[in-house]
Amino acid sequence: MRRLIIHGDPGIRKGAVIELDGEELYCFSVTRNGDWHGPDEVQLWCTVGAESEEATFARRDFVPMHLDVETVDAEAVEVINAKGALAV
Repeated sequence: MRRLIIHGDPGIRKGAVIELDGEELYCFSVTRNGDWHGPDEVQLWCTVGAESEEATFARRDFVPMHLDVETVDAEAVEVINAKGALAV
C-alpha cells in the first residue's frame, strides 16, 4: 500500500482500478486538492494498493504517515475502471 499523488485529474474516484508502470492498483481512497487555492492544476491524493490489501485498508491496519509516496502526472495513469467495484 502507498500514497499516490496525481497531478491533474484522470477522472477516477474511490474504488477505481488503475494501471501505473504495468502494475494494477486499486484506489482505496481519493482526496481532491487544489480546486480553489491550490496549485495551477488539481491534485488527487490517493491511497492505492493491491486488491489483497483491501482488508488491511478497511481495518485501518496501517500508519498513513509511514506509507511510501509517489507522484505522477495524470497522463501516466491508465484508467481501467474509473468508478471501481471495491466495497471499501
